[in-house]
Amino acid sequence: MISVVVPIYNEEELLLVFHTAVADALKDIGEDWEVVYVNDGSRDSSLELLRGLQSTDGHVVVVDLSRNWGHMGAISAGLKTARGQAIALMDGDFQDPPAVLPELVKAWREGAQVVVAVRRSRQERRKVLAKLFPLFYRVLAALSDYPIPLDAGIFSLMDRRALDSINALREGNRYLPGLRAWVGYRTSIVYYDRQDRAAGDAKLTFLSRIKYAMDAITSFSYKPLRLSFVLTSCSLAAAAALGILAIVSAAPTASAGFGIAAAVFTVGALVLLCLGVLGEYIGRIYDEVRRRPLSLINQVYYPAEAVSAQPGTQFEEEQAESEFRAA
Repeated sequence: MISVVVPIYNEEELLLVFHTAVADALKDIGEDWEVVYVNDGSRDSSLELLRGLQSTDGHVVVVDLSRNWGHMGAISAGLKTARGQAIALMDGDFQDPPAVLPELVKAWREGAQVVVAVRRSRQERRKVLAKLFPLFYRVLAALSDYPIPLDAGIFSLMDRRALDSINALREGNRYLPGLRAWVGYRTSIVYYDRQDRAAGDAKLTFLSRIKYAMDAITSFSYKPLRLSFVLTSCSLAAAAALGILAIVSAAPTASAGFGIAAAVFTVGALVLLCLGVLGEYIGRIYDEVRRRPLSLINQVYYPAEAVSAQPGTQFEEEQAESEFRAA
């Protein structure tokens, strides 16, 4: 079976058309398939539309979360629910074209255990984001301790073994493209042209994108921490230079005043920067220590049946199953 996991949040305008496009892409792949839609606390009629789709198409699985948990929480729930031997992951707004799915499946059949969809070009109505995304990927590549493909988001396909390894990881602040690279299975790349949203507005806010970027950097690099030592050395060198200039200056009083002020501002700024970097890591340590799940499933609707999740026990059961599979 081929599974396609799609997080959904207030996508009533696109759902029916999107599912038709996914079904058209998968109908000739020669394998049984399912589409796992994860309703991430939608406030519109998305859940009702998904249940309606399920009544007419036995390939639809609906995961209804207890509230809005965010993009990564919805993705995590969908990946734990998917039953296929190959699991594709994509957004439901047509930015990830469903027509590319057969290419991902083909690469998997040829032996790849992880197939990454890399953006050859990107259409983005928000020009600022269109400039920032490529810059982010290159900064991440420079900082990361692991080789992460440039211009690659969540759109991908993973073999069951690779997915079980990712599901078994216990960290809460997740950057999926980094985890795909970290597990280290045979990887293939498929290039595609990323489109703008077909309708509606983007659901991820600018602040949530910044948080996602910080998760990516802090999860896969210690270089920002090591940078604090470099900045401290530079600060001490600058303070020493200013002190020497103040001593040899022809106007000792004025030079000393400016020198001290410059040194105080320089050192203070660098100290605050280093504290900010440490705060990011400490905050993530706090998240990991709490061991809270990424999301809680309210109910999973399979074709012709509904399976209720047991609050409070579902996360432990899923985690134990993932660890058992990985072992």
